[in-house]
Amino acid sequence: MIGINRINRGKIMGDTQYDVAVIGGGPGGYICAIRCAQLGKKTILVEKQSLGGTCLNRGCIPVKTLLHTAELYHELEHHGKELGIITGNLALDYAALGDRKEKIVSGLRNGISALIKGYHITSLSGTAALTGPESFTVNGGQYAAGNIVLAAGCEPSAIAVPGADLPEVINSDAFLSMKELPESAVIIGGGVIGVEFAVLLASFGRKVTIIETLPRILNSMDDDICKHQTLILKKMGIAIHTGDRLIEIREKGLCVYEEEGTRKEAAGNVVIMAVGRRPNTKALGLENAGVGTDRGFVTVDEYMRASIPNIYAIGDITGKVQLAHVASAQGLAAANNIAGKKTVMRYDVIPACIYTNPEIASVGMTEAQVKAANIPFKTGFFPGAANGRSLIMNSKEGFVKILTREDTGEILGAHIIAKRATDIIGEIALAMRAEATIEELADTIHAHPTVSEMIMEAAHDAEGLCCHKPPNHEVNLAHN
Repeated sequence: MIGINRINRGKIMGDTQYDVAVIGGGPGGYICAIRCAQLGKKTILVEKQSLGGTCLNRGCIPVKTLLHTAELYHELEHHGKELGIITGNLALDYAALGDRKEKIVSGLRNGISALIKGYHITSLSGTAALTGPESFTVNGGQYAAGNIVLAAGCEPSAIAVPGADLPEVINSDAFLSMKELPESAVIIGGGVIGVEFAVLLASFGRKVTIIETLPRILNSMDDDICKHQTLILKKMGIAIHTGDRLIEIREKGLCVYEEEGTRKEAAGNVVIMAVGRRPNTKALGLENAGVGTDRGFVTVDEYMRASIPNIYAIGDITGKVQLAHVASAQGLAAANNIAGKKTVMRYDVIPACIYTNPEIASVGMTEAQVKAANIPFKTGFFPGAANGRSLIMNSKEGFVKILTREDTGEILGAHIIAKRATDIIGEIALAMRAEATIEELADTIHAHPTVSEMIMEAAHDAEGLCCHKPPNHEVNLAHN
């Protein structure tokens, strides 16, 4: 073992020598550690903060907990009478909501701890740094492992503009730690994080402005999704400025930006930086093991191996797709490959979810990507306004859009705005993974009344045989 020979062998024998060391206990790291243990590997897991990583502690779970309450609040405030509920003086107890958020997070975190203990995985709290291809330190102690998996995750980025260090300027972590919601906010960035925060604040009646450099919000999504979601956000009272460049931030949350050559201003009690994330690789000691990087991200092959054969990298630090479920899949792939199973990581069928109201979910190619690839295609479309379950849930807006190859019926991609969209996108992901055709998807009997019926109807529409499709093929605009 090369790494063991490079340091004092006597200090890394016994309980400090492992088959696998996983550095980072997020959704990729802890899943990888558990799978390695299941496959008979003596495993150690190192996490410098809290098990569950960003997703559980500072991302997915806390944000979605807040958004769930925000959706209920907005529904009762704007549609309570229509639903037959007289709410009286509706009020928000944000402290109680914060307590609920922390209870959910801590419960899930405790569950992970129990799993780690149950699988007899050694767990260390501290910062790990590589000292060689098979060795590392944690809190001054030296350890060795035949295989090392890097899963250190990412942290919020910021734009280097004057005023970015003012106290009013916060990142996503700081926003989630607030004890009270601000009355107004300027959000820098119209990606997933920025849009979800905007919906959260606006649902509670706060004034929100989004400033985005790219020509549209949610720029990586299908064009119909972007256009439709922009309409929904504007109906919620959110001001959206796309294609604009932030110039500086002044005191009291005053943001100066450039729009078509003209300087304009937007102000909020807080300015939330939601402009992406950067990898936590600086303190990992990658240079000590010869691990290659690209713009700070660890370069990996299809087996999740880094430039050193026994070192793997998973999750956000790979720069592939920064989603929790992708990190988990990468962790499983890395564990399998460490155990001698040849597992290739695929990125062609990955569902993406945005927890707006209604939700957004997509998988596969966008229409622009299909056209750029010169693939002959057909589109199946079905509006939420024609779906019984959606109407029951008071959701008249939204749609399901499915792209299919014209000559073979292969499903190329799907894009959904609807209640429960994030729950039903898995059906299409499975269909694509199993190489089912659009005809097979259309012929699958779906329960009634369900939102998932929209998938079946859109599949029928791609074949020109949708019985419930209104004659008008236009996207039904938001009614909220």
